[in-house]
Amino acid sequence: MDALNLLETQWEYLLSMLPAKVDLEASARDKGALLRRRVIQSAETLLRLALAYCCGLSLRQTSCWAHLQGLGKLSQVGVMKCLRRSAAWLEFLVVTKLAERAECRQIQGLRLRLVDATTVSAPGSQGTDWRVHLGFDLGSLTIDAVELTGAEGGESLSRFQVGAREVLIGDRGYAHRRGLWSVRQAGGDFLVRSTWQNLPLQTLGGEPFDLLLAARSLPQGEVGEFAVQTVATRKVPAMAARMIILRKSEEAAEQAREKIRKEARKKGRAVDPRTLEAAGYIFLLTSLPAAQLKASEVLELYRFRWQVELAFKRLKSLWDLGSVPAKDPDLARAYIYAKLLIAVLVEDLTQEALRATPPWGGRGGGGPPAGELVADSRVLL
Repeated sequence: MDALNLLETQWEYLLSMLPAKVDLEASARDKGALLRRRVIQSAETLLRLALAYCCGLSLRQTSCWAHLQGLGKLSQVGVMKCLRRSAAWLEFLVVTKLAERAECRQIQGLRLRLVDATTVSAPGSQGTDWRVHLGFDLGSLTIDAVELTGAEGGESLSRFQVGAREVLIGDRGYAHRRGLWSVRQAGGDFLVRSTWQNLPLQTLGGEPFDLLLAARSLPQGEVGEFAVQTVATRKVPAMAARMIILRKSEEAAEQAREKIRKEARKKGRAVDPRTLEAAGYIFLLTSLPAAQLKASEVLELYRFRWQVELAFKRLKSLWDLGSVPAKDPDLARAYIYAKLLIAVLVEDLTQEALRATPPWGGRGGGGPPAGELVADSRVLL
């Protein structure tokens, strides 16, 4: 069962997955999405129109689909105008829905959150036109935050709201002092991968910390831990942290180095010898104290980053989020937010169906025919 079929056959159940506290009519009016009601008479109808468009229909096909569904007779230009006005409203619905899901399971008293970003291209573009920044709750394996920016919007932990007892886990792109400090200010902790040159470090005594020199002291396959602090700037004070270093096997190190050489040859650039040396190690920086997580446990925790990579792969393969069919910025934003909203609603709908299905088969309590939705459980994010 695809998403468009769900819109046609399970709309009431999808609608029930929206946050209970959201007044569709009031929010659509407040966000300027529903100003004229000549054809589109309600916010619910407008939402169905937006979700149908993000399911792969063109503006013309969306217009025909709406007419066949009895939603109103609207030209493709009319559909475009309605959707362009809906971007801010759809963003509000996505953010509110994700906020409702924020109370998730914790591990050792910590809420573990993965952060990452993916790129989206406009028609005819082979580069980055939009960037989707996601927060992913590791306890519930669900998306818990989203922000849409243009290509200029870089990766930073400061984009995410953080609470006490939360740990944000990110790759090398998030190893920057301003973002790390925003997490610590909010009472949270960070765990980020680092490189030999992107984050200046000192010993706790204020002396420069030579990362590669420290790494050379480790035997192959061994894990080392070093007490460090970030170098203060005018706006960001020094932050105490732990540098966890794993020395890779020679085989793994050589594979990483060959990948770097191949990329450099492709771009016609020379490789810094220190980059090749650093490829033999994994560098992780965390503010979590050793009493809470040992160095080996920090490494194990970081390996869970593959979960957010899988979430992006599913969004791009199942929901075709890698590109948008519109060059118009407002229409593109509406398309992306509608895509994210229906992905989250279908995720909750599928989980509801799984909970409603007894382990011995048959029908559960209320809700849609569970078997129909379980058959499409691959749409889970």
